This record gives sequence, C-alpha cells and structure tokens, in this order.
Amino acid sequence: MAATRYRRFLKLCEEWPVEETKRHRDLGAFLRQRVAQAFREGENTQIADPETCDRMYESLVKIHTNYYKNKYPRLRDTSFTGVTVEDCKMILATDILKQMEDMKKGTWRKLREKFSAKKPEEDLK
Repeated sequence: MAATRYRRFLKLCEEWPVEETKRHRDLGAFLRQRVAQAFREGENTQIADPETCDRMYESLVKIHTNYYKNKYPRLRDTSFTGVTVEDCKMILATDILKQMEDMKKGTWRKLREKFSAKKPEEDLK
C-alpha cells in the first residue's frame, strides 16, 4: 500500500507547477522536498500513520485542483484593496521582494555592506 501512496505523491509532484519567480519560497519545490524526505526508501518506505498520509494527500489535491476556489466562486478577482492576482504575483516575486528589502536599508548599512569584507549574515551571528 505504501507503493501506491508513493506513486500518488510522485504524480502530484509532477503535476504541481514550480514558480521560478519565488525561488526558495515555492510551494511546489517545498512539496517535492517533503515527499523526498517522507519517502526516503521510495516504494519500500514504511508509513507510520497511513490515515494522516492519506488526509495530507487529499488536502494537497484540493489545493492543486482549486477545489475551494471552484466550490465558492468569487464575484471579482480582486481583494478589498483592488489589487489583482497578477499584481500580487508580481509583488511577491523574489526579485521584487529583494529590491524592496534593499530600499528599506539605511545609508550607513548599505555603505557598510558594500565595503565590508564580511557578509551581512555573519554580522547577525
């Protein structure tokens, strides 16, 4: 039975798109990583809690197929702010978020990072 579950998760991973604009924050990439961790031995993996595994799979399928979006259709494709789905995707792209983070930095911090030999992450340790 574990082999069937493994194949179902693999099929879901193949169908789930990877958004290149969300590097290191993409749900499809995270899903692939978690399936690889959960099924380390492939079809021979022993599943401790099959019911929970099946519930997770069904939940992911509902997300992937837009089950609730189709079940509860919206009148408009915008939120209360008036921002469209395309605008949200653009704003949440990794490159745009990095630019916004760079804009938030103060002048002294920018200069220190530019001329420092250490990486900024090392300062936080």
